[in-house]
This record gives sequence, structure tokens and C-alpha cells, in this order.
Amino acid sequence: MSLTLVIGNKNYSSWSLRPWIAMKVAGIPFAEIVIPLYEPGSREEMLKYSPAGKVPILIDGDEHVWESLAILEHLAERFPDAGLWPQDRRARSHARVVATEMHAGFQPLRRDCTMNLWLPVKARPQSEEVLANMRRIEELWRECRARFGANGGPFLFGRFGAADAMYAPVVSRFHTYGLPVATDTRAYMDAVMALPAWREWTDAAMKETWVMKHNEPDWPLVRGVKVE
Repeated sequence: MSLTLVIGNKNYSSWSLRPWIAMKVAGIPFAEIVIPLYEPGSREEMLKYSPAGKVPILIDGDEHVWESLAILEHLAERFPDAGLWPQDRRARSHARVVATEMHAGFQPLRRDCTMNLWLPVKARPQSEEVLANMRRIEELWRECRARFGANGGPFLFGRFGAADAMYAPVVSRFHTYGLPVATDTRAYMDAVMALPAWREWTDAAMKETWVMKHNEPDWPLVRGVKVE
């Protein structure tokens, strides 16, 4: 049975990136429907697929699953050989812990470093709240790599999985806003950004034409204008 993933525009939709990159890396085939965020009629279009009126939404036959983490859990059950969660029980439990912490937390980072792939990559001053979020995430990543991932590949639990997918937008935020991350954090980010799926997403984002208005002066309000 074919799958369809309903997502927001790739430049801005951090929540959509999570299941999209997980499915791409795992080799799970799907069609996609893109609904640009905060355009006239966007919410009404999303409500056709989910009563929450938000993206992403996975359509699996007559099942509609929304919320990124719920989609990842659904996919893990549908495609057990995809390895979205680690096989080892302790590693799997810890992967769910760190994925859930991402789902529920880090509000200052989300608020002040919103995902925008059009932004020039440069260091921007950040509040202590944002830097505290950064340090906590670095601690999480470092512990995952030390306990479960160091010998099996460059990602949090060795191979790329659901936990990595949940933190993929954080990689984008850390990179775009030039946060002062540690060397091991940068190595993990580089591994994520080297994925063909990452390049596919970002290449598509660069071709989009939808522009969201924002109150920060260095957001590009006109498509194609590079802001220094």
C-alpha cells in the first residue's frame, strides 16, 4: 500500500523534515503533498488531511497519522526492517527518551532560531536560554554516541534512525545561526548534512518561492535577495 506524506514548505517546516528524512534514509517509498505554511487557505487545506490542521501528516491507506513522533512510531511498526529504532532494548529505550525530550522541549532555541534555509550562514548573538538549550542538546548527543553509537556509524545510535530524524532541524538551526558548538557536535552535524536526503531537502527548499514574513531584520523578505 502506498504512503503519502503531507508536509509544509521545505524552507521553514522543521516538523515536516523529521519524518521526511527518516523515510528517505530508510528507503521507505512515499509520495508527498506540499502545503505552504501560513498562506491564505493553508490551514483549510491541512484540515482535509488532519483534524489538527497542522503538518506533517502521513496517509497510509485509510489511516491518517499526524505529529512527527507518532508518524515515526507508525513507520517503525509498519517497516520493522527499516531500523528506525535500535534493536538493542536499552538503546531503543534511550532513543525514545531523547526523541521525546526534543518533541517537548527546547522552546528558546525553537523561538529564536527558527528554521530558515535561505538565511546566510553566520554566527548570530544568542540569549543564555538558547545557549543552555544548545549545551543540553550537545550533552544528549554526546551521551548517545558514547553509550550506543561510537562503534556503529556516525549517528546517535550508529545508523541513522528516528532519534536522528527528530534532531535534524536542530542541526539546521545550529548550522545556520552559527552556534558555538563543540568539535564532536560539529562532526555529528557534518554527518547529517552529508546525507543525500539532506541535500535533496535543501535543494528543494532553495527552489521554493513562498516567503513568510518575520520580525527579524536579516530574514529575506524577497525571494532571491541575499541578506548579508
